[in-house]
Amino acid sequence: MEKLDCIVIGGGVVGALILDELSKTNLKAILLEKENDVASGASRANSGIVHAGYDCTPGTNKAKFNVEGNALMWDLVKELHVPAKQCGSIVVAPKEGLKGIQELYDKGIKNGVKVEILNREQTLKIEPNISDEIEYSLYAPEAGIVSPYKLTIAATDRAILNGARVVLEAEVKDLSYKDKEWTVATSNGSYTAKYVINCAGAGAAKINDLAGADHYETEFRRGDYFVLDSTEGKAVSTVIFPLPTEKGKGILVAPTADGNVIYGPTSIPTNEGDTGTTLDAFAEIRKNVSLTYKCPNYRKVIRTYAGVRTIVGHDFIVEYSKKVPSFIQILGICSPGLSSAPAIAKYVIKLLAEKEDVKVKENLVPLPKKKKLLELTDDELNALIKENESWGRIVCRCEKVTEAEIIQAIHSPLPATTVDAVKRRTRAGMGRCQGGFCGTRVIEILARETGKTIPEIKKDMGESQIAISRIKEDSHEV
Repeated sequence: MEKLDCIVIGGGVVGALILDELSKTNLKAILLEKENDVASGASRANSGIVHAGYDCTPGTNKAKFNVEGNALMWDLVKELHVPAKQCGSIVVAPKEGLKGIQELYDKGIKNGVKVEILNREQTLKIEPNISDEIEYSLYAPEAGIVSPYKLTIAATDRAILNGARVVLEAEVKDLSYKDKEWTVATSNGSYTAKYVINCAGAGAAKINDLAGADHYETEFRRGDYFVLDSTEGKAVSTVIFPLPTEKGKGILVAPTADGNVIYGPTSIPTNEGDTGTTLDAFAEIRKNVSLTYKCPNYRKVIRTYAGVRTIVGHDFIVEYSKKVPSFIQILGICSPGLSSAPAIAKYVIKLLAEKEDVKVKENLVPLPKKKKLLELTDDELNALIKENESWGRIVCRCEKVTEAEIIQAIHSPLPATTVDAVKRRTRAGMGRCQGGFCGTRVIEILARETGKTIPEIKKDMGESQIAISRIKEDSHEV
């Protein structure tokens, strides 16, 4: 059995960035993810907002990690070539909401966040399409947007290039500690290490219980979203929030890092894994969007989806377990978890350095930037086509994705092996037809490049095969 220094459980954005930080050191690390790709839980289904940190209670882990994480994010996304934009955010309110705006301003100042209270005329200069009832806003210029799943994938790719390992479809079944080592038994082998870092998101409390670590009660809330076509991107220039409530930051209107616009999320008590959307939830979004934004365009909705946030108490938990040794527990990473992830990852390295001689490697391998059709000049594209004809074959018409880009994704350090894994890496299937044109071609390319049959190619997780067989190849009862 291979012996390691660290086992990271969970391939969300926090786990991926921890693995990336570990790969820069002398510590030998592996990441275990129960699904067939990273970014398969909350990290693929959140708002993608890099919060400034003005609404976190001063002195909490949320406030500390949010502000530090925001400061780290903008260099990180450049290193990893991840779509992102520091577009700022506004919290808008009618005349009677000025007191709430002032309270947020006071929190922001205590947290060290750059914030400013604006009147209606000042707000309109930043966001011309706010509702007619809005009189005040809190402007945070350091907020922004990022692609959460591309950040997760890119961090994992770079970690692999620098010597870390990732094991997919490795659901944790048991953990045991003996002779100063942890053994983690999974559905895809057993692994031994000095330290376990539990950042399993919605499943983190269960992992804690399996390890005999501190027990935490977990609450789940579903967030439903509308996704609008990229043609709506010109109508929204910043992230628009209402005044927050006890349920969360409220239903926002925001651009995405890839050019779309989103409305949402709701905050509906639910169970782990409930990602089914409802008409009631969409009615709630419609009602609330109109309170802050005067020109919603539901005719341009191209997709709906839902994600589940995991809440453990009122703050993030990032610490060594008090009950078992060498077990770092990271629980309750709801909003602003994405914004906080870079800072949490660096803090985990500090925790390890309290007990281990952690040294930074020399000659780290940078993550190469993948070529994209939309970023190429005509001359560059023609030169590539001469070398490789697949650059001249557009597979996804909506997002202008070539066969060559799909092949790049399939042969990445962490390979894309499903239709949705290709989609997360290249955006093939994320346009207005949602894969109606390119889906079958992506399946064919995946089968050819991986050596699988077409019926073996999955859409995403679990038993999500799309094709049963070729026509007349087999007989099946209907």
